[in-house]
Amino acid sequence: MAPEHKSNAFISLYLDTAYDLEKEIENATKLQCNSVTVPIVHLNFDREFVREPLRTKHGQFTRSDLLLSSSEWVNKVICRIGENVDLDSPIDHIRKQAERTVLQEISFAEHLVQNGYLYTRLRGTNCANLARTVACGMTRGWLLVEVPITNPKAAQNGWRRDITDDDVQQVEDPWHWWNTFRSYADYNQQVKVALELTVDVPSKEEIYRWQGEPINGIVLPANIFLTNANNYPVLSKAHQSILVMLYRIFQCNIILKANPADGHLVHYVDYIRHIIRQNEVRDPLEGFDDLLEIPLQPLYDNLDSFTYEIFEKDPVKYIFYQNAIEQALTDRVPEEEKDTRTTIIMVVGGGRGPLVRAALNASVKADRRVKVYVIEKNPNAIVTLTAHINELWKDRNVELISKDMREFDPPEKADILVSELLGSFGDNELSPECLDGAQKHLKDDGISIPCKSTSYINPCFASKVYNQVRTLERNPHSKDRNVTSRTMEQTYVAYQKNVYHIDNPQPVFEFVHPNRDPDTMDNSRYRTIRFKASLDCVLSGFTGYFDTVLYKDIMLSIHPFTHTKGLASWFSMFIPLTEPVQVRAGDEIVVNFWRCVSSHKVWYEWSLSAPVKTHVHNFNGRGHPIWQ
Repeated sequence: MAPEHKSNAFISLYLDTAYDLEKEIENATKLQCNSVTVPIVHLNFDREFVREPLRTKHGQFTRSDLLLSSSEWVNKVICRIGENVDLDSPIDHIRKQAERTVLQEISFAEHLVQNGYLYTRLRGTNCANLARTVACGMTRGWLLVEVPITNPKAAQNGWRRDITDDDVQQVEDPWHWWNTFRSYADYNQQVKVALELTVDVPSKEEIYRWQGEPINGIVLPANIFLTNANNYPVLSKAHQSILVMLYRIFQCNIILKANPADGHLVHYVDYIRHIIRQNEVRDPLEGFDDLLEIPLQPLYDNLDSFTYEIFEKDPVKYIFYQNAIEQALTDRVPEEEKDTRTTIIMVVGGGRGPLVRAALNASVKADRRVKVYVIEKNPNAIVTLTAHINELWKDRNVELISKDMREFDPPEKADILVSELLGSFGDNELSPECLDGAQKHLKDDGISIPCKSTSYINPCFASKVYNQVRTLERNPHSKDRNVTSRTMEQTYVAYQKNVYHIDNPQPVFEFVHPNRDPDTMDNSRYRTIRFKASLDCVLSGFTGYFDTVLYKDIMLSIHPFTHTKGLASWFSMFIPLTEPVQVRAGDEIVVNFWRCVSSHKVWYEWSLSAPVKTHVHNFNGRGHPIWQ
């Protein structure tokens, strides 16, 4: 049996107080914990910020920074701030005292842990001044905000006979605490969630809503653990599934809340690491998670060797293309004509030759004769294709044409037109414009592979991707916002994991090839689409997908319900809104979507009609034109 590799989960031990910090860190290390989460100032230590002379007295209010080295403060300690203070008290002097206390603690915590973690706790929606103070006071590092996954009062109400149904309905969902706090803090990307699991488990939809939030900590209190037959602490199946799901998405810190005098501490830690290790699934696309990318424009720009190489590594796409070409050859040429009839295949946009290779392989498998024309405009890719023809395909009937597919004039028409001009939103790399220009070289009964593409969108909240868009064009001062930035009116490509999908995808635009419409070819489109929210949530934009029919029943798809297994060439599209929109359960989300075409560019425009009305994004392609 292969040895189990050690889990690299980062576990921090939550301590109410630490009399001897060095000793507590040593004990935590023996328990295989990576750090301790402790208050930066003792809970019972009061400071005076109002009355003289104590106001101007610079006394020692906590332990010295010389107690640990700088690297130990950063890696071994999470500093808790704002313990037992009320920054939103209606009593003026209490509020001011709390505000100055927290600012002092933030300043000293940043002095200690630099770009490490601070930690505070959220107790309700009355948190405007707390959010303002934190957003203004923090200059570096990350703030973990502890939020319970269910309201503790809801569990209490279940045991009380004096609670009426009306009282039960007034219990607030803690997600609203967090939503209020981060809205006041202007979606500050330094502020993260430390989600505390509770004895009660919320509905699946409520759990899924947390997938779109910036979670950087999972808090596991000892009271959610059960004791198994061997007297060891374990989690219920429901809690296990939540822990595993969140850890797979966020790879975040795990904070263990347990009594240090509890003899089970080491068992808690061992069990947590066991659950993480046992359910670990290696993602072949790890490293691309929620990484923002600008969509390619291969019609306007020449792709480089690195980009070609990435796409050629896709283990699935070219197999499907080969199968589609093989099926088309078999259908087009009867068995009795296979030795006398040659099928003309045109590969438009040949790149470095993967589609040519698929076509040649398909002809061998189908036992049909073919002649392949390769049309490519990139002069750098022509070098590679020429080498292939001279070295690998010298015994095959392959002819290279170095021209734009819309302009070349081949000596004969094609039986099969093959292309891979699809982008993450289907038509966003201008496949309709390209194929409409090239289809004049296709026989009247010719086959286009692909023959149809359909784009889809659904509303979403994706905090990580959205914050990356907001910070793409940051002002010199980190706290200034550029609210008119055109970066919010572009589309992006991202492998989205940190995302909450508010409703299921719906189709947007469909294109069929070859286009047999007798009227003038018009690839402009307009559609209004309606969605519905099942929970209170935030709408930050839309996620775009596509699927394509290569030939008959052979399809490629990045639609979440029909995603082709192993397909890695395309990630989904992210289409942002300038400002996040608060959505209530039952609200209808109405989006207007345009595909606009001019002589030299194509662009998308989008706007909301409900639950609020927004301006038209990317008006006249001002943020993101796709050049022809």
